[in-house]
Amino acid sequence: MSKTKFFLTLSGYQLTWLLCIFGELLFNSFIPGLVFGIIFLLLYFIYSDNKKRYFNILLLISIPGYFFDTVLIYLNVYEFKTSFSLGYLPIWMVILWLSFATLFDKVFVFLSRYKLIAIILSAILGPLTYYSGSPLGLIKINQFYIFFISMIIFWIALMIYYLNYVLKKIKLN
Repeated sequence: MSKTKFFLTLSGYQLTWLLCIFGELLFNSFIPGLVFGIIFLLLYFIYSDNKKRYFNILLLISIPGYFFDTVLIYLNVYEFKTSFSLGYLPIWMVILWLSFATLFDKVFVFLSRYKLIAIILSAILGPLTYYSGSPLGLIKINQFYIFFISMIIFWIALMIYYLNYVLKKIKLN
């Protein structure tokens, strides 16, 4: 992956994240994040070298993330402040999961050489990203210890799943 494409992918995800979060916080609207996220996903798809692999990664990463969040919200471990939900999740969380999955297409591939570091970073950064929404008033954590334990387990499992299953599956495509 070229440095430009790498930078644009990371920037596209970060801008999607910012517009999802601050669109909700500042304007009580999911629309900025939704619109930018869809544009980012479409542009990434258009310029993707392997559209089938990209689509598979979107499904293989975002579906487990969506279900994990749905279960924890259903169990009242945490809840989001949102203007519009799709099922149990804010619509912008769906866009965030899909946008985040783009990072697994090319950006995170290098992690296969550093599996232990990847798993440790995932266990730390995943939960902290969610937790950062709490001081902003975007997420209310109702069961603090269950939140962190389940988050750590999920993010470790997601990275192991990516490193040991997803990367092998996408090499076939």
